[in-house]
Amino acid sequence: MAHEFDQDPVNGRELAKRFEENNNGSAVFFDLSDYEGIITYYLEAENFDKALQVCEVAMERYPFSCELILQKANILSGQERYEEALVLLEQATNLQPNDSEILFMKGYLLSLKGDYQQAIQEYEQALPLAQEKDEIYYNMGLAYQSASRYENAIACYKRSIEENINNENALYELAYCLDLTGELEGSVKYYEQFIDADPYSSHAWYNLGIVYNKLERFDEALKAYDYALVIDEDFPSAWFNLGNTYMNLGKFPKALDAYKRTLDLEGPSAETYCCVAAAYEKLGQLELGTRYYRKAVKLDNLYDEAWYGIGSCFGLQERWYEAIHFFNKALQLNPENATYWLAVAEAEFRVGNTVSSLDAYEEASMLDAANVDMWLDWSFIYYEQGNYEKCISLLHHATEEMPEEATLYYRLTAYLIAAGRYKEAFNYLENALILNFDEHKSLFEFFPKLETQKALFKIIDQYRKANS
Repeated sequence: MAHEFDQDPVNGRELAKRFEENNNGSAVFFDLSDYEGIITYYLEAENFDKALQVCEVAMERYPFSCELILQKANILSGQERYEEALVLLEQATNLQPNDSEILFMKGYLLSLKGDYQQAIQEYEQALPLAQEKDEIYYNMGLAYQSASRYENAIACYKRSIEENINNENALYELAYCLDLTGELEGSVKYYEQFIDADPYSSHAWYNLGIVYNKLERFDEALKAYDYALVIDEDFPSAWFNLGNTYMNLGKFPKALDAYKRTLDLEGPSAETYCCVAAAYEKLGQLELGTRYYRKAVKLDNLYDEAWYGIGSCFGLQERWYEAIHFFNKALQLNPENATYWLAVAEAEFRVGNTVSSLDAYEEASMLDAANVDMWLDWSFIYYEQGNYEKCISLLHHATEEMPEEATLYYRLTAYLIAAGRYKEAFNYLENALILNFDEHKSLFEFFPKLETQKALFKIIDQYRKANS
């Protein structure tokens, strides 16, 4: 919805050079389109301070230009100077009270500030004036979603799609909200109606595929993406999501082919390189996996998933010191990711850095307390050290977090037996047997002595007979 200022990059560069050579434009006349070209050139170069400077010079010459006011507001918003940007937009509204672009941008900035209700009011004013209503409905949906008003968000996303079935963002967010509210399964018919209206719409089939994928109905998702690609074989998003579905099904060679087709159509991107790398990693071709992860970080040095992927490839080769380096790079970029902390915890343990490993497990537990394997691995370190009280304490906490996980009760039983606390152990064993009887075999792994296994088997068999 925001104003776009198309400008030849060469011409923009030449104009910027003239601007700088002539005392920042004060000694030379530039018309309005020239200024817009210079500002666009600096914005594309991510030189926001210079773009702002040009804006201010230009506005002295053209104080009533809404285009310049919008550009300056856009730059200020990029610097998170929302209040200043909103003051400018009020000026623009006084000049052109019925400009939908200005109202849209006010709504967008208010939403960034967290003033969702005011943002929605601005979007509502913009709606009757706008030509591209789908983008306004989409942004209204985002505001409602941010305010946790999901039903309203769903209604707005649906209106956006009705205006433009090719609005991929609206379709994606709609599926997310439907999933969040437990309505996704029932929404399949909603998506099918677009296919009924136009069976040859590649986007209709594509979006049905997204819904099936979210529902983990992967075979049906494959069929939907295949239909989309029969209609439009050069549909990069369909190829990309087809690759994701093949990954979910464990069909890694086909996933790789789909991702490479995406690269052919769309060109390089950090995300697609990362997916290609992940497919190679799953195929055990770790050198190729590492190569493509490195391509991803070369394109985007802040892409934490790619740094993690390099570490993962080194970990699979048991090159743990190298793995730690790359896991830490990922953590620096995304310290709230529990998976990264768990990777660091394992790698540190593998190289003998037990204290660092335990610290990493503790960080992971604060981010994802519902991870069974984390509690098992974390507590096992203390078990190996003979610190039974600590490993028992950890698993007591874990069973409070996840009272229905039989695995935790079996492991706690093992720890309690090792600590000589037999009465408590048998209480937890009974709970474990109630939750999942068949899993009792995992208990024998901790007690290789045949006599201990026989004693446990006798207790378990008595429980089985009593409850058969």
